[in-house]
Amino acid sequence: MRCIAGLKERRQMASIQPLRDFIADMTRLAGEGMDEPSLLEKARPLMQQLLSKDEWLPDAFAEPNERSYRQYLLHCDPLERFSLVSFVWGPGQKTPIHDHTVWGIIGVLRGSEVSQRYEWGDGTLHETGSADVLEAGAIDMVSPSIGDIHKVSNGLKSKPSVSLHLYGGNIGAIDRHSFDVSGTANTFRSGYSSNIVPNVWVP
Repeated sequence: MRCIAGLKERRQMASIQPLRDFIADMTRLAGEGMDEPSLLEKARPLMQQLLSKDEWLPDAFAEPNERSYRQYLLHCDPLERFSLVSFVWGPGQKTPIHDHTVWGIIGVLRGSEVSQRYEWGDGTLHETGSADVLEAGAIDMVSPSIGDIHKVSNGLKSKPSVSLHLYGGNIGAIDRHSFDVSGTANTFRSGYSSNIVPNVWVP
């Protein structure tokens, strides 16, 4: 059993090259000092490439939990210019209505994700149209400049889903807001669901 487990672990480690490449490319982009629209335009194809295969994500960062969705940190830039997180959604799991306060690129790696947008009007929050259903490979974007408030849920009724979220900061340490149905805001910091990150330097 120990040999089999070790072989499985080595295979997972050996396949992590796409994550390493993504981190390197995003680090270069973050250092160019471009404006937000330009950064999002250039980061989107990098996310698309990362979503094109899913075997690189180690099992430990795709593990659901019966009680709540999981938010696993995959990488945080040392200068906190961006972070990449895997969100794992069990059946029926969803976030509260919330914002981010920084830009974000959200891509579905496995399964399906449902996003309902909200905006302010007459002092209250209102849904903006119907919810978007994002299947594997689909990408969505958020930002205070393009729309930053939404609620997200697993689009599958009986299976977990996994999405990748790229944010313009260390998202687990940023003060953000959740909202009740009346629009009352509560400040929170999400933190992360694990205190480990993948080793991207395995050959």
